[in-house]
Parts: sequence; C-alpha cells; structure tokens
Amino acid sequence: QVHLVESGGGLVQAGGSLRLSCVASRNTIQINTMGWYRQAPGKQRELVATISSSDSTNYSESVRGRFTISRDGTKNTVYLQMNSLKPEDTAVYYCNAEGYYYGDFDAWGQGTQVTVSS
Repeated sequence: QVHLVESGGGLVQAGGSLRLSCVASRNTIQINTMGWYRQAPGKQRELVATISSSDSTNYSESVRGRFTISRDGTKNTVYLQMNSLKPEDTAVYYCNAEGYYYGDFDAWGQGTQVTVSS
C-alpha cells in the first residue's frame, strides 16, 4: 500500500508564499503522475497542478503564473510553491499520486490546510 504524507500548510497573509511537500511512503515504486488538488468549504475538490514522470506540467487557470509544481523523482516527492497567495486560495490541499506498485495505484494524502488572510 502506498501512503502519501503532506506538509507545509499554514496561515499566511495575502500576497505571501507557502511551499507544500508530499512524499510517498515507499521508494521502490513507479510513480507516473503526481499532483495537487484542493477543496474549499462547500465546494468540490478541484485540480491545482499535476506533473508527469517526464516533468510535463499542467495548471488550473486560477493558479497559473503564481504556483509552481516540481518533483524529485529519486525521492518520490512532489512540491507546490505557492506565491502571491489570495484569500480564495484558502482550502485543504491534497496530494495525489498514480503509478504502479504490485498493481496500479491511485493514492491520496490526508490533506493540509492552507489559509490566506486578507
């Protein structure tokens, strides 16, 4: 079983920055795509950004130009650098990873709270 552990959330003022990290529990797994999603109160979970094993990235329009996703393939770790944060970025941020470990897997982290004050 693959577990994802997130860190880096917190409270920040508008215009500030935060960096989220997510590490997979096992090194001997093949991860194809890693990504970040978020869910604000009363709203559905939405895509923030994804990155493939070849470092191809995809961003939602709401964060493009402010957030940067990156990964360290040797450590099965994905990062989300969030700059110019806005109050509407407030949400629980979830890490996701898809790959293969004795079978296909699609794993989610427990979520980390990001709160941006105005």
